[in-house]
Amino acid sequence: MTRDDMGVPGNGHPADTESGREAAGPPPDVGRVVLSAPEIGRALRRISHEILERNKGADDLVLLGIPTRGAHLARRLADALKDVEGIDIPVGTLDVTMYRDDLRKNPARVAHHSDIPASGIDERTVVLVDDVLFSGRTVRAALDALGDLGRPKAVRLAVLVDRGHRELPIRADHVGKNLPTATSEHVRVSITEIDGADEVRISGSAARSDA
Repeated sequence: MTRDDMGVPGNGHPADTESGREAAGPPPDVGRVVLSAPEIGRALRRISHEILERNKGADDLVLLGIPTRGAHLARRLADALKDVEGIDIPVGTLDVTMYRDDLRKNPARVAHHSDIPASGIDERTVVLVDDVLFSGRTVRAALDALGDLGRPKAVRLAVLVDRGHRELPIRADHVGKNLPTATSEHVRVSITEIDGADEVRISGSAARSDA
């Protein structure tokens, strides 16, 4: 999830996740890979099993991805859940742009379309899916957005990377990789559907000094 905390646009990436990318200027150093494509695949499969174990099966599950990369990760998780349970899990997207508390600081954010499954979210367990958890402000906005759409039985959070530096008391239920970072570092998530390849890189002053 990069947002005020967020991200940038290297290679045309929209500033819409919590990965902490720069908003403008020259591209950052390429940094180092902290999750490869096979590792991302394994992390998503593990998360899918954790979701099923926590929920005691697939009943009443709904996956909602936060655009843009979270939306694609949610679809991958739905596929992984189907591989295990043999049933289609409702999956959709939840745009939180208009619920963010930093719109005055970042008025140029582009709103995406929310796509809520026809079954809705009332009395269901909703799993929010995003790429990176950073300050927690995106998740707070997502909870506000959900409140206007219905009343879930429970809301859980699945993220590919948790990089720390929380500004709000928010914790992920399912994490692909806990990645301690410095605030000066940048975490960049690339996925095949958007970027042509799967990987997570970390760059910045601390990453360079570790190399």
